[in-house]
Formats: sequence, structure tokens, C-alpha cells
Amino acid sequence: MTSTVTRAGAATAPPRRRAHRVRWRGPLVAWLFLAPALLLFLYFKFIPMFVGLWKSLFKVRTFLGDEWVGLDNYRTIITDDVFAAAIWHSVVLALGTTIGSLVLGLGLALLIEGPARYLWFVRTAAFLPVVTTMAAVAEVWRIMFHPADNGMLNVIIGWAGVDPQPWLASEHSSLWSIMLMSVWRGTPYDMMIFLAGLVGVDRTLYEAAAVDGASTWRRLRHITLPALRPVFWILFTLAAIRGLRVFVEVYVLTNGGPNNSSEVLMTLIYKLGFQKNELGVASAGGIVLFLATLVLTVIVQLMRRRQAA
Repeated sequence: MTSTVTRAGAATAPPRRRAHRVRWRGPLVAWLFLAPALLLFLYFKFIPMFVGLWKSLFKVRTFLGDEWVGLDNYRTIITDDVFAAAIWHSVVLALGTTIGSLVLGLGLALLIEGPARYLWFVRTAAFLPVVTTMAAVAEVWRIMFHPADNGMLNVIIGWAGVDPQPWLASEHSSLWSIMLMSVWRGTPYDMMIFLAGLVGVDRTLYEAAAVDGASTWRRLRHITLPALRPVFWILFTLAAIRGLRVFVEVYVLTNGGPNNSSEVLMTLIYKLGFQKNELGVASAGGIVLFLATLVLTVIVQLMRRRQAA
């Protein structure tokens, strides 16, 4: 009797241990594959972020040692007119880029949605600005923004009878010119996400609405837009963050000029940290930008959940 129980226990124990190993083997393998990327992310993202937070409380001096100043760097950001203007420019650029890219992206998605064979070429051509290097795109647009009468954009608007514009050379139009290029670059990305969202819309709803005599606008308003609401929340968050963190476009096109009319928070942080060697104030500016991005994300998520409920 005892030997029988022993043999039964010996026969059942290995499968249990084997199941236990199999249960942990999948997550372990996944974490091993993720480990190199996570280590790089830790080294280049989280560690610099905590170092920046620590440096934002000091007046950084290269050879004399850092001097503790507490929250003085943050007070400088709050009270300085240049910082206030840069924050305002960042907000305006983020809002304009977000609204423009969302509206144009939805319009393009509605125009080229469908299974036709030729549409793959249109989608690919429209998506090219997203995969092109930002510095190269900004340099091409800088050439197009040439303020002379023979500048490319001035020639194009001249066909419509519009006078030549100074574009980047004017304090009144430099920020709007950068916004125009940012909308052009962000629209294809939003278009592709909208196309993915349109695939999930139930086609029978369109057919039922057509039978009831609903117009195209009513079908768009009561079927398409409500179905795309989750996509709107995601794209709004991503586009707003992209607009707040804009750097390359401004740096290549105007470098914050003329007369700081297009200075944004990212370019100002760069100049303070790497040109004026005010690393403490620059670190405080980076933390403020991070907090603004975090607050924006939390607000959007709360609004999305409240609307879903």
C-alpha cells in the first residue's frame, strides 16, 4: 500500500513541477528579451531625468562645484519674461498643430478610405513626411519659405493673387509658418490612425442610415465621429505632447528668431544649457516641461474616462 502511494506521488509530482516551470518560463523569456531595451531606456531616460531633477535645485558651476539654490531656478522660470513668452509660444504651437493635423488627418482619411487598389500608393505618398528625417524636412521648408518674390511659396500664393509674405523673416508670421510645416508633417500620421479606426466602424450602420434618408453630413456626425471618439482622444494626447516638445523644426527654421518671436521652451532650454552654461535653470525648464506633459496626459485621460462613463 505504501509503495503504491509512493509510486503515485512520484508519478504526479514531476508534471506539477513541469507545469510550474512552464508557467514561469514564458514571462521570464519575455523579460530577458526586453532587458537590453529596458537597460538602455533606464540609462538614457530615467537616470538623466532624476539627475536633471537634482541639478534643477543647484546653480551648476563646472569648476567651482555646484551651489544649492533650492527653488530659485523655478522662480526664475516663473518670473522671467523670456520664459513666459517661450511657454506661450509652445502652447500656441501645440494647439495649432494639434487642431490642424487632426482636422486634415480626418479629412484625408475619409477621402482615401476604401479597398481600391490605387489607394495604397496614395497612402504611401501621404505618409512619406512622417518617415523623413525632421532636419531634412525643416531644411527643405526653410528654402520654400524664402521671403523674396521668387520664393517657392510666394510664387504659389502669387498664382492666387496674394502678395508675397515674409514667412520666417517676420516677427508676426514666423510662429505661424512653423505651425504650417508642423501640421503638414503631423497630418499623415493622424490620417493613418484614423484609417485604422475607420476599419472598425460597422458598415451596416451606414446602410441603415442611407435607407432612412440620412445625408452624408448626418452619417458623419452621428456614426463616424462617435465611433472614432477613442481615436480622437489618443491622437489629441499624442499631438499635444508632440507640439509641446517641438524642437528641431524651430531650431532649423528660425532658432527662435526673429527677436525671440518663435522661441519655444525646448529651444530656450537648449540655449541655456549648452550655449549659456546655465544648466540649473535649463534643468528646471526641462522639469516644468515634463510636468506640463504629465498634467496634459492626466487631464485628457480623466476627460476620456468621464465621457466613457
